Amino acid sequence: MFSKEEAQKIKKEFWTEFATAYPRKWLLYDTKIKDFSFKFYVDNKKAQVTLDIESKDDEKRKIYYEKIESLRSILHDEFLPDAILERNFYLETGKIISKIWIEKTGISLFNKASWPETFDFFNETMDAFERFFYEYEDYIRDLEINT
Repeated sequence: MFSKEEAQKIKKEFWTEFATAYPRKWLLYDTKIKDFSFKFYVDNKKAQVTLDIESKDDEKRKIYYEKIESLRSILHDEFLPDAILERNFYLETGKIISKIWIEKTGISLFNKASWPETFDFFNETMDAFERFFYEYEDYIRDLEINT
């Protein structure tokens, strides 16, 4: 087990090495859609690349999720075959969001030997997510289609 300070140091080193291995600007929060963002996540058991739809307006969250869901076959066939889509994902806080994600298990933030595999997973998966988003961005953004 690591102390809080040691864990923070390892996390910082992990993200610094990832940025060095893949020096590019990721889309992440810069989607120009409020509360619609891509995220990297890693802990001591798994890594995830996620698209989180966190709108406080349930109707907007539903519309954005349904737009992604309507593209499910394209997402799976052309970009991310293992993507998981969940309309109502409950965060530990109890907040409900919509979430689309890919997960890789058997790796750990605290095992430096697994970092290259994690970095590759992050790079390949986020790149596919971004390509999907840019390809269908106009459709996803347009809230007037289904309202």
